[in-house]
Amino acid sequence: MVRKLACAAAMLLIIGALQSASAQTAAPPAATPPAAMTEAKPGKIKLTAQKLKDMKAKWSANKPKLKECRKDVKAKGLAGDDRWFYIEECMGKS
Repeated sequence: MVRKLACAAAMLLIIGALQSASAQTAAPPAATPPAAMTEAKPGKIKLTAQKLKDMKAKWSANKPKLKECRKDVKAKGLAGDDRWFYIEECMGKS
């Protein structure tokens, strides 16, 4: 029974590898979009964990201002990346 399961799993892996390899070779080369279209707005880009850590470290130097910015975020009901971009903008203001 174990041998049959192992063989079935191996066959599925082989079939999956063959299909992905054929899908990669069958796709025509994509046309390069103009430079204006490749640039995304900052709000649409997902933040990386490292970038968030760097921003938090920079903001921790001015905790009273960070506290005010967080109050604004809460009042506006922002979430996710929008929240972080708003705080970054708020902390950049004088």
